[in-house]
Amino acid sequence: MTRCNRWTQPTRRRLLAMGASIVVGLSMLGVSWPALALTLDEARNQGLVGERPDGYIGAVRNAAGVQELVSSINAQRRQQYERTAQETGRPRSEVEAVAGRTLIERAQPGWYVMDPNGNWRQK
Repeated sequence: MTRCNRWTQPTRRRLLAMGASIVVGLSMLGVSWPALALTLDEARNQGLVGERPDGYIGAVRNAAGVQELVSSINAQRRQQYERTAQETGRPRSEVEAVAGRTLIERAQPGWYVMDPNGNWRQK
């Protein structure tokens, strides 16, 4: 059985494990951002950014530093998704989708998340 065939029907356990490893990796990245004027959690709590289904954050409202934060976080997430895709042999788009679902599920009440139609809503 080739590696591709083994992953043709990903199990829930494998997807959850992949999602958990992505979230842990992203959490570790979060500690390297103190130089930014606005932290990710501050921006989330203020309703400035939200989680998107594609595993990236988006600006809900514009404010000073939001675009820089979004760009920085998303660049770091893309690197993490690339590493995870290489380690698992899955396409980056699949890793991004799993991360998006996981991050939206774990979003705290009051944080913004994007629904599949592209609309922001508070969790």
